[in-house]
Amino acid sequence: MKCVAAYGALRAFQRAARVLSSAAKLFRLVMKKFVLLSLLALSGAFFPHSLNAALSRPELVTRVESCEAILREFMADPATAIPQSVWQKARAVVIVNQFKAGFFLGIKDGYATILVKQSNGRWSLPVLLAAGEASLGFQVGAKAVETVMIITNDETPRMLFKGRVNIGIDAKAVAGPKVAEVERDNHPIVQAPVLVYGKSRGLYAGATVKTGYITRNDEANFILYSTPYTLPELLYSDWVKPPSEVVPLMTYVQSLAP
Repeated sequence: MKCVAAYGALRAFQRAARVLSSAAKLFRLVMKKFVLLSLLALSGAFFPHSLNAALSRPELVTRVESCEAILREFMADPATAIPQSVWQKARAVVIVNQFKAGFFLGIKDGYATILVKQSNGRWSLPVLLAAGEASLGFQVGAKAVETVMIITNDETPRMLFKGRVNIGIDAKAVAGPKVAEVERDNHPIVQAPVLVYGKSRGLYAGATVKTGYITRNDEANFILYSTPYTLPELLYSDWVKPPSEVVPLMTYVQSLAP
């Protein structure tokens, strides 16, 4: 009996250790996200012309890790978690991290990563994008804007081949249902090319939304992956071996949508 009790205690300790390890990893990722956001705010890097100024690979790695942190935070909170039924429809996922500041003219700019599900069922490298939006109107202050977009077709990601894509205009977008809503209301999954999950404002499932634009950022990807390949090759080929820094995000997305 003592052996059984000791074994049970050991298993409980191992489970607790795994939980603490996961929590510590998420905390480190979240801290990186906020550090980068602070640097953007202090340097004025939320303006479009300066996002690619003096890019360094460590900064680009931090962008990828920040997007991983955002996705993990969304999935950890029932209020924002994306249902498994939505992940089953996913053909691509875009994770956006933006900073919005404005006085009369609001500027919202930042970066994003996109991963697509390839024909073999594996998820691609996370490819860096630029993200932004400008809006007229009286507004004062600043805030972070975090968004996860689940793309449910193969055509929408390919629109990035030609440049800028305005979400909600070029590609129809609606607010996606959350785990709590699906369990409570059991309403059908919205049929739309892009399902949007955001923290910056109240979104209601099925309501049409506009979330600014995303556009390819080949310069950033040249530096991150040390390659001359551009967005199409990075997303839809296996010509570039994933560096260790991007593997955690790829693995996490693969676990959500195998």
